[in-house]
Amino acid sequence: MQAIQIHAFEPDNLCYETVDNPIPGPGEVLIRNQAAGVNPIDWKTCSGGGAAGFIESFPWTPGWEFSGEVLALGEGVTQFKVGDPVLGFIRFPHPAGCYAEQLIAPASEITLRPEGLDATTAAGLGLAGLTAWQALFDKGQLQAAERVLILAGAGGVGHLAAQLAVQAGAQVSATSSPANHAYLKTLGCQQTLDYQELDMRELADTYDLILDGVGGETAIDALLALKPGGRLVTLPSVTAAQVSAAAEGSDVTVLPIRVEPNAAQLAQLAERAAKGLLKLKIAQVLPLSQAAEAHRLSASGHISGKLVLQV
Repeated sequence: MQAIQIHAFEPDNLCYETVDNPIPGPGEVLIRNQAAGVNPIDWKTCSGGGAAGFIESFPWTPGWEFSGEVLALGEGVTQFKVGDPVLGFIRFPHPAGCYAEQLIAPASEITLRPEGLDATTAAGLGLAGLTAWQALFDKGQLQAAERVLILAGAGGVGHLAAQLAVQAGAQVSATSSPANHAYLKTLGCQQTLDYQELDMRELADTYDLILDGVGGETAIDALLALKPGGRLVTLPSVTAAQVSAAAEGSDVTVLPIRVEPNAAQLAQLAERAAKGLLKLKIAQVLPLSQAAEAHRLSASGHISGKLVLQV
């Protein structure tokens, strides 16, 4: 089969190569892959950052989210059958090998793809959707009628978080460039803010919960906008300690997060997407062989929406 292989942490390191077909072990499922989602953590890891500390040997195949079809079942797997359409966000932050024509997935970390959800959209739901869900509900403990501010609301996590928060009954505000304000309104955001002109002092004591997709000084400034007892969930791990330190001694809480595979939550996201209640914005679909170009586009920071590799 064909797969993307990484032989070293260095620029231009993605190789489209022929590799052996994998064999599922106990509790695992062999997948014929149809699509793989591309995320910033992918290119960061391939360049030696991100989750590189969890890569124990070379070569390895990047990618943590996929959509495909069950080809074979490992010992003890009874909840799926051959031919089932499935999707998953798997093994993170350890290598998962989703940039490949076939892959091995833990049966406990995948879910059936509901009718009405196409493979491309399903492949892009995992990381961003679960991050949004876990940040809002597991970490942020969002309650109906609370006021929520989403920093980088038009981003991969942000645009899904906005929809989930609206559906939970929250009053949602989001930051973005003015070009994305109309789009955010279609997602249900009641207030849109230009991130370039934003003065958090004017929003002091306004929000119960802030979902921070930016980090650094932007997140630190945003602490001013929290009500007493408010929570800020910060996604970028590289500045999480800095943001947490800035909140020490105050009456607000900073909660770092690292997304975790969760098949039950992913099933709920997939059902909402299949019913049109959760809309994933797809920026571009490229063939698996052009994974390096997908990483270049993602690293540019100018992509609005999800990049997906078609297998």
